[in-house]
Amino acid sequence: MCGIVGYTGERGTVDVLLEGLSRLEYRGYDSAGVSVIDGDHIALRKKGGKLAVLRASLEDAPLPASATGIGHTRWATHGGPTDENAHPHVGDDGRLSLIHNGIIENFAELRAELEAAGETFASETDTEAAAKLLGRAYRETGDLTAAMRQVVGRLHGQFTLLAMHAEQPGVVVGASHNSPLLVGYGEGEHFLGSDVSAFVKFTPNAAALDNDQIVTITRDSASVTDFDGNAVEPKRFEVSWDASAAEKGGWNSFMAKEISEGPEAVENTMRGRLADSHVELDLGALDDEALRSIDRIVIVACGTANYSGLVGKYAIETWARVPVEVDLAHEFRYRDPVLDERTLVISISQSGETMDTKMAVQHAKAQGARTLSICNTQGATIPRESEAVLYTHAGPEVAVASTKAFLAQVIGQLLFGLHLARVRGTMADEAIAEVVAEMRELPAELRQVLAEQEAVHELAHWMADSRSVLFLGRHVGYPVALEGALKLKEISYIHAEGFAGGELKHGPIALIEPGQVVFVVVPSPRNEPLLHSKIVSNIQEIRARGARVIVVAEAGDAAVLPYADVVLRVPLTLPMLEPVLQVVPLHIFALELATAKGLDVDQPRNLAKSVTVE
Repeated sequence: MCGIVGYTGERGTVDVLLEGLSRLEYRGYDSAGVSVIDGDHIALRKKGGKLAVLRASLEDAPLPASATGIGHTRWATHGGPTDENAHPHVGDDGRLSLIHNGIIENFAELRAELEAAGETFASETDTEAAAKLLGRAYRETGDLTAAMRQVVGRLHGQFTLLAMHAEQPGVVVGASHNSPLLVGYGEGEHFLGSDVSAFVKFTPNAAALDNDQIVTITRDSASVTDFDGNAVEPKRFEVSWDASAAEKGGWNSFMAKEISEGPEAVENTMRGRLADSHVELDLGALDDEALRSIDRIVIVACGTANYSGLVGKYAIETWARVPVEVDLAHEFRYRDPVLDERTLVISISQSGETMDTKMAVQHAKAQGARTLSICNTQGATIPRESEAVLYTHAGPEVAVASTKAFLAQVIGQLLFGLHLARVRGTMADEAIAEVVAEMRELPAELRQVLAEQEAVHELAHWMADSRSVLFLGRHVGYPVALEGALKLKEISYIHAEGFAGGELKHGPIALIEPGQVVFVVVPSPRNEPLLHSKIVSNIQEIRARGARVIVVAEAGDAAVLPYADVVLRVPLTLPMLEPVLQVVPLHIFALELATAKGLDVDQPRNLAKSVTVE
């Protein structure tokens, strides 16, 4: 989850590092630090707390000018968020500096070994053991890259390491093992970062390291080898968005900005993939023959992405007639799933670095399953490790609570479902054409929903003191209910639960008491009259017990009016497309309620945007 940035070049190094770290704040952190090479030693500054604390310290007592530096934002794992535990850490009597993302699982035995050899420690971290170990290796080899190659073989766990040594000014060495690291290529300068946000302001030219690789950057070069020292050439790409896309641009929060970008995210995910009357996807190795051979699909994801997968399950099964399971990625490999070459495992991850999901993909590959990644981030690990990738092109999502990424992930799965249906011949051309036509209308309909949310703002303010909110839905409305509850928990710190409407009488109705607020996601009475009548019965049941009912329903649905305290309207669309519209009022409600409570909606407590430990 930590943010990492490295630089060598002619710019003001500390300014470059702070710029990179500011763009990595979304990852979640509780301390920050930077270090630069200053003559024959390392100059560093690190502080517990937010980046502003570090900035203030550097303004009071600036670090010296330098051509080489590394910076870090830390999410505390081993030891609290103190100045001492913040990164960078030092080795070789303060001449080496190191930062780290991930967890070194055998740090305790390494630390005991180093202490027995006379090393002293200033922190409680696992990282300091790596810094001391690398310092000793440097004294043996006299070369930082060789020393890094020696050390990585002794570390267990997952890690990205960046290091520099005062005896090699102008050099930064990085290593990646089950943790992301990217290179930024400039003119007379090079960058390293835990994602492209760290350096996209300065260059759009990037490459991602594969697993178990080491990179050495200087002003004029970036060379990559595997852990055995064999030279490799990483695949370069150009970042498709500029730095301004990751700025608030006048909005009060990134979350508010990203909710507003939902229509563009949907448009960009569909762009170039909708033909006149069908969907065309280029899935590389997953060609038509491969897709026809699939007899089972498993979707693996976590959190919001998992709920998007539940929507995908309904669509893919209905359209392509292939059985679909949806698994939490962190449970998937531990239940020893039955997989073979006729199973397609679809992984969904906004960052493409979610450790639980990455390990699920690796397990699927080891069992011979086919793999497809639905991802928003170019050059990320999960798409690189999958046979095929469907990029959502939603643009950077900075707020921890995912919103536009959910919309894009649903659209990605709808596109895949229609493509699979065409390839397998399970859906008439006319039916596919109808869905495609309706999908083209979604961006305009989303803009309409965004423009008509005054009732949501009012709701949030009178509910600011609420302690519990429930969400109900049926069919594709069920995952929307789950997503609405998750958003409220994430950023408002309110107890919230989502239920399938039919489960109400099997236990959850015991929670209903006078004044209990319940959101109900209502399917279209025109498209799904039976489901609609069932959910209206649910509303009557909870209303009879004193609940306050807030309904998300299509425009023109009059049947819910006698039983709802508030109705939030969305345009009519096809059943499988309804979640794209229905979820938006719930995202806005969570945002407005958290804002009314005075909370930081972009960086909720205890959470991080990119979860890179399992």
